[in-house]
Amino acid sequence: MRPGLRARLQSWTRPRAPEALPAQLTRHRIYVLPTASGLFFGVLLGAMLLGALNFNNNPALLLALLLAGAALGSLIAAHLQLSGLRVDALGAEPVAAGEPLHLHIALAAPDARQRRGLRLACAGEAVHVALDARGTTAALPLATTHRGLLPAPRLELSTVQPLGLARAWGYVWPAQALLVYPAPETQAPPLPLPAGSQSRPQPSRTGEDPHHLRDYRPGDAPRSVAWKASARHDTLLVRDGEQARGGELLLDWAQTDGLPYEQRIRRLARWVDDAERDGRRYGLRLPATPPIETGQGASHRHRCLRALALLPQDARVDGAPHG
Repeated sequence: MRPGLRARLQSWTRPRAPEALPAQLTRHRIYVLPTASGLFFGVLLGAMLLGALNFNNNPALLLALLLAGAALGSLIAAHLQLSGLRVDALGAEPVAAGEPLHLHIALAAPDARQRRGLRLACAGEAVHVALDARGTTAALPLATTHRGLLPAPRLELSTVQPLGLARAWGYVWPAQALLVYPAPETQAPPLPLPAGSQSRPQPSRTGEDPHHLRDYRPGDAPRSVAWKASARHDTLLVRDGEQARGGELLLDWAQTDGLPYEQRIRRLARWVDDAERDGRRYGLRLPATPPIETGQGASHRHRCLRALALLPQDARVDGAPHG
């Protein structure tokens, strides 16, 4: 089916607006049409009926009628495969923009009938699922391009069971948004100094242990380069002990002054990841939002990255300064 025609058909089908979960596929929300195989079968069946009537062949006529009954029964069976299906919940762990978001959809049915040959699709991705009385959970990858809240796409449940002669389908459009973190800057300078530090302290450890080395980033001091290890690996490596290990960090929007607006967000996201990786305690201060107190751990990282992700898309909104 052509994409334009498919989009037009989707605009005529329910639901036309997001809806709260759980959402159930009732008989008014299920559509059934013959497949290409079903159309060919119909043409073949018509030829059989015409030949049987023309030659007054009762066995051929009986066979054609039996096949027609089986075809009509497959339409009903395809409809019943979807009837009563329910989308209970939908969720996904946040990821950085540009990475695939793994969407988890919980499906259930009110009866004990097994539903096989179901196809769940959204945003160009599809997966085949089977459903029993306990329900099931399906996972679909969803592409991300921008930070912020990503509206949940419309889900399509379909089947061509049992004979492949008809396709039954229905839609569920969850009224839910998924969080996408900002993509961290790939080449960011080291973490800023802790509060109260006047100069960068000496390395807390020396040596060129591979576990204490990282790739060179613009802004690293030349004295921090591990020249021997860099020569062995044919790339610039930096001793990871150059950062101060003590003290609490305050990651402030003002520390990224002079950068474009989105790059400021990406740099702070990178610093949040670096501080968490190094086991540092850190806080975050952003424009027009309450400051986030110092902390550490997965929940604190999520809180900081969520605040960065939900910053206005326009640098002029909410008093956010221009970069």
